[in-house]
Amino acid sequence: MFTFIGGIILLILGYFIYGKFVEKVFGVKEQRQTPAITKRDDVDYLPMGKKRNSLIQLLNIAGVGPIFGPIMGALYGPAAFIWIVIGCIFAGAVHDYLTGMISIRNRGAHLPELAGKFLGKAMKHVVNAFAILLLLLVGTVFVTAPADLLVGLTPDWVSFGMIIGAIFIYYILATLLPIDKVIGRLYPVFGAMLLISALGVGATLIITGAPIPELTFANMHPDNAPIFPLLFLTISCGALSGFHATQTPIISRTTQNESQGRFIFYGMMIAEGIIAMIWAAAAMSLFDGYNGLADILANGGPAAVVSEASIAMLGAIGGTLAVLGVIVLPITSGDTAFRSARMIIADYLNISQSKIMTRLWIAIPLFVLSFALTRIDFTLLWRYFSWANQSTAVIALWVGAMYLFIAKKNYWIAMIPGIFMTMATTTYILNAAIGFGLPLTISYIGASIITAVIIALFYKAASKSRANALPLDDDIGQAA
Repeated sequence: MFTFIGGIILLILGYFIYGKFVEKVFGVKEQRQTPAITKRDDVDYLPMGKKRNSLIQLLNIAGVGPIFGPIMGALYGPAAFIWIVIGCIFAGAVHDYLTGMISIRNRGAHLPELAGKFLGKAMKHVVNAFAILLLLLVGTVFVTAPADLLVGLTPDWVSFGMIIGAIFIYYILATLLPIDKVIGRLYPVFGAMLLISALGVGATLIITGAPIPELTFANMHPDNAPIFPLLFLTISCGALSGFHATQTPIISRTTQNESQGRFIFYGMMIAEGIIAMIWAAAAMSLFDGYNGLADILANGGPAAVVSEASIAMLGAIGGTLAVLGVIVLPITSGDTAFRSARMIIADYLNISQSKIMTRLWIAIPLFVLSFALTRIDFTLLWRYFSWANQSTAVIALWVGAMYLFIAKKNYWIAMIPGIFMTMATTTYILNAAIGFGLPLTISYIGASIITAVIIALFYKAASKSRANALPLDDDIGQAA
């Protein structure tokens, strides 16, 4: 229990201490106009209030990741707590803040455009393809996951396919309509459900004195799966997630002032970390040890853990409300995943999104592909999602490091987590069956070499960009 409560306290302190430090390193310009004002189109670009933007940002980034990921990561034991706390404060929140703020400085640009500017033109095309793949996987995972949960709460005549269809209809509306028409109006209600469910589960864990394991670095996984790199890809949302780099530009286009960035981007990642801590703790304490948790995951997946844990702690009515709160999370990330994919494609092809028909012909193929992907097993989808997700996070962290290096600021705040996750993700790709399937020791050696080469290439490119005075910010539309 002390580890659990202490971890949440550290996350809160991280926002006020390290978050403030990161903000100071970046250097906020309160007088600078944001894209919400300079590029306003009342579809994707329009100013919205700090509280509204923060709630949308939290629901955008907090899909099933900070619940399903920590539940599966709980198999490793309290080491999951360590990664959630340290990863969230020093990697995930930094990643989200820098991505959001650099986007604001560059007319609300998405990650592919930022990668092209700061990592080389070729990277724009690579990251564009990568981002679209990731968003398709996210959108699909966040259709099937809530559908699995809803099946158990609806009458027998409501089929899984009917629920999938209803979710897709909502996604289409949320993707095509102006951001303040659907997302801006529904998210306050969804946010209340999210907070009630998370706080209800967390409070019950504390009040009932649930046997939450204390701090240990031992690997508790029943199959003895290696902590490095698997834990750092299993728990992504809640610690560090590249998916967030695709979501923050949505809100960078609606942020009124740069001074709001720390609360919106860094703060909401800390909130997601707290949600991850709660569900990791629930998974560790309620199923008679890690073998019991492994059995439930094997038979029903993370959705079964959510359902059983919610009802066991909160009763039938409270548990149902908690499950509904969890269902909200993927739905409110799935809709913005498709919205973000539409915006990235439109930016890449330089297509205005002011008319609904231009938005429609970009969005429809995305939904067709996603519907086809719903036929694939969730576990397999999650493996590819984890790999694509953390690879995207690595790219975003290197973009942040490059920006700060050129600006002659403390680039280590992005580079250190960037190096760590480059090593972790590369090791996974070399070792995993869905990658190259190499032995773990060889994968460690190969990943070390690749990471060293990437570091050398970074310094070479960064020094050249600094010498050539690469413009960091796009000042078009700024007042004189």
